[in-house]
Amino acid sequence: MFAASVATVPAHALATRRRRDARPVSEKGTSPRRVIARASSDETPRASPAEITRRAVLSTAAGLAAGVSANDEPPASRGVVLPGSRFPFDQVASAADLPSVPRASSPLKHTRDLAPSRVIKGCWQLSGGHRGDAATDRTSGTAAVEDFAPFVAAGVTTFDTGPEACGYGPSELVIGEALREGFVRRDEVQLFTKMCCVGREQSNMTSDWVNQKLDLPKRRLGVDTLDLVQMYWNDYGQKRYVDAALFLTEAKHAGTIGAVGLTNFDTKRMAEMIDAGAEISSNQIQFSLLDRRPERVMVEYCEKNGVALLPYGVVAGGLLSDKFLALPGEDVVLDTSSKRKYASVLGYAGGYAWFQSLLGVLKTIGDKHGGVSIANVAARWTLQSPVVPAVILGARNATHVDDHRALFSFQLDDSDLAAIRDVLDRGKKPKEDCYQWERGGGW
Repeated sequence: MFAASVATVPAHALATRRRRDARPVSEKGTSPRRVIARASSDETPRASPAEITRRAVLSTAAGLAAGVSANDEPPASRGVVLPGSRFPFDQVASAADLPSVPRASSPLKHTRDLAPSRVIKGCWQLSGGHRGDAATDRTSGTAAVEDFAPFVAAGVTTFDTGPEACGYGPSELVIGEALREGFVRRDEVQLFTKMCCVGREQSNMTSDWVNQKLDLPKRRLGVDTLDLVQMYWNDYGQKRYVDAALFLTEAKHAGTIGAVGLTNFDTKRMAEMIDAGAEISSNQIQFSLLDRRPERVMVEYCEKNGVALLPYGVVAGGLLSDKFLALPGEDVVLDTSSKRKYASVLGYAGGYAWFQSLLGVLKTIGDKHGGVSIANVAARWTLQSPVVPAVILGARNATHVDDHRALFSFQLDDSDLAAIRDVLDRGKKPKEDCYQWERGGGW
């Protein structure tokens, strides 16, 4: 066990070296919230099951980004402890028969070699609101910096981050520290970040503004080139998003960035940018068994135009996991920003009783495939979409690495997909395109 774990951690990450603590995230303490839901009721609530408002959701995650994986169980008492840490990593690669996380089979459109790992490490968890259980938290300080090495060793080489304006806190700085301290190497990772347009620049978009916004993440990450820059736009009433996409395309041709992406755009606006000549490679959106809005129009459009979808929320902040199977709604503790956000989706998907029936089917399918987790069955469903080369999974610590690897130990067959679809058809079908509800529209 010990030897297998050591072998998967890069030697350069274990070498004795000078370390600087990453700047810790400051945050006021918050008390856990509980879902106020009756399992017998499937009515769409006017407030979310978590009794949080849309404004609360948006203030938690402007721009949004990542989901979390599986259960946050306390680690075992044995295993490898990285230098300077107090956290054992016996689960990093303890199962020799688990595959490494592979790369996407082909590069993103408009690029020659940018193929992300099929699991992307979502770094929204480093923003400060995802600490949850203190015993398993590694989302700040030195622990967060060290935590990148086991992911890369397992094949998770793509990191999704963003600026504070998009709700990511100091995550770019944490990744930069991991690069500077040698826990990961620049030539072995792909860095995906965001450009958030949320203010007056939306009515006065210029090439200079875009270039300034690209300089900041490069400085924070300590790199010369950003592999993918994903644009977020706050107000569709301001039409300059087409200009911004074209300016990013110019930056791509100048070698400043490797590719142009979007985040939380609907199909109509994405088509406008592509029709104008913007070289859009991807769109990062929420896509899961609980949020099937991409299936309405976006999946078909992306398949026809070669645009990749990079889904977040694929396990709904951990709600789609064994941990919540048969758990009464009133006992669900919403102790992280992720759980509070994704709990708001349950009522629109079908209600808590319907949610429990979905978990039951996922559990049966997981058992059929050798006991893989509910989270992995849920993530696999999204990953098997023809337009999804990779899914974004956030994790509060590296004990989830083995679960990421297990995601590639099985595939959902036709009978699995049919069983899942039967449950979905008994839920509530979305009526709107992606990210309309978050902008004040319907679901």
